[in-house]
Amino acid sequence: MKIGNPADKPVAVGPSASPAAGVDSARAGSAGVPAATATAVVPDAGATVALSSAAATLLSGGTPAEFDAEKVARISQAIADGSFEVHADAIADKLIANARELLSRVER
Repeated sequence: MKIGNPADKPVAVGPSASPAAGVDSARAGSAGVPAATATAVVPDAGATVALSSAAATLLSGGTPAEFDAEKVARISQAIADGSFEVHADAIADKLIANARELLSRVER
């Protein structure tokens, strides 16, 4: 990642550029960067985006999760009391099971 002066970055110009883009081109020329160095960016109106089956599965969320307000209150109280214990083995097992479930959905 390059960090530099924003005036050094190319300015988007083209048929679909907004009126503000012309102002940016003028600024680029006045900021010590020749306006001729601005890069033309023309979006393809016919471009399509398709999600993979894995992305679609993740975005669909599967079944809605149940919310247990009492459990949240108990955990919050345990954290406040300093008595909350993290069981790393149980967390790891559930993460692995969750990953296996997601992968099995994708493989179908």
